[in-house]
Amino acid sequence: MTRRVPELSLKAFTEGDAAARAGFSADLMGGLMDYGFVILADHRVAPELLARAYAESAALFALPEPEKRRYAKGLRGYTPFGTEHAKDSGVADLKEFWQIGHEPPPADAAPDEPFPANLWPQNRPGFRDTFSALFAALNETGLSLLRALAPQLGVAADYFDARVRYGTSILRVLHYPPTPPGADPRALRAAPHEDINFLTLLVAAKGAGLELLDRDGTWLPVETDPRNLIVDSGDMLQRLTNGMIPATTHRVVNPTGPNLSRYSMPFFLHPTLATSLAPLPACRGDGPKWPEITAGEFLAERLKAIGLGD
Repeated sequence: MTRRVPELSLKAFTEGDAAARAGFSADLMGGLMDYGFVILADHRVAPELLARAYAESAALFALPEPEKRRYAKGLRGYTPFGTEHAKDSGVADLKEFWQIGHEPPPADAAPDEPFPANLWPQNRPGFRDTFSALFAALNETGLSLLRALAPQLGVAADYFDARVRYGTSILRVLHYPPTPPGADPRALRAAPHEDINFLTLLVAAKGAGLELLDRDGTWLPVETDPRNLIVDSGDMLQRLTNGMIPATTHRVVNPTGPNLSRYSMPFFLHPTLATSLAPLPACRGDGPKWPEITAGEFLAERLKAIGLGD
């Protein structure tokens, strides 16, 4: 039988009784342990907001290249095509993107937490309004998922709240253009990689291509209704759970049919920089599998490894 990433209804946790909440918690844990991915239906990110986000994304990346490069000033704003590469890969991915973080710096955030100013495209007020709203909605959804995971990990339901609510989370607005003539034959839209963070909440993309590396070594397409979210676990959660929840390798392959653009909007849910990634007591087993490190130290290492850090 063909394996399929499990689909869960978030309403079971946010609106269900105690039994429904416990069932969702167990199913979320099981899906992440087995696949590293789940599909999330019945979430609170409005379909109308997702539709606006796709329209604004397409309009943004249709701007002339010199106009977009005006906003290429660091981790916030624009990152040009061919800049990022997967860890240990010598070939750049076939993508460009725009990144958005918390704004403005919240008064109750950690005082040493860096919140550089977001960059917003001029003459597109709808872009800022739309993606600010999407960032907030995905951030709250991610917190709900961590609250659901908490009892499975032996911690209080609110354990993650202060560590994540104002972390260094990033909403990445991605564009994979049509594969250009003469592209390196080794290059993919996104080479095989694992995410850095706790959880990634991915707005189901306009266009196929996302695949996860299943436990038997085969590539499994991840496809769902565009109204759903795709959730996967990253390296930081793998470390925090001592490998109990793995970070699953995934990729975005080049189109085999019409050579069209693909738009995607992953939200990378990060903790604060000071958060320790030492394994939780319930996950220690025979001892830590990795040296202790903070989220900030780990993030700096990984950004450098993918061509986005100093």
